[in-house]
Amino acid sequence: METPTEVLVHCDLMGLKGARGRLLQVSPHGYYEINLHFGDNQHRTLLPVGRTVLIASDAEEHPGLVADVER
Repeated sequence: METPTEVLVHCDLMGLKGARGRLLQVSPHGYYEINLHFGDNQHRTLLPVGRTVLIASDAEEHPGLVADVER
């Protein structure tokens, strides 16, 4: 994932479920640096990689690409 980029953030430690944020960087020390909106303000947060899921806000643009799955 390129940085900076807009993401949806899921983090059980902070009770975030699909919160909109901006990923600034991924630290080699094990955390994401993300700007999150709380009320009318924007705050820089450090969220642990092991307890946080990030989803890119923009969908991939490969609608014709389908992988075959053998069952």
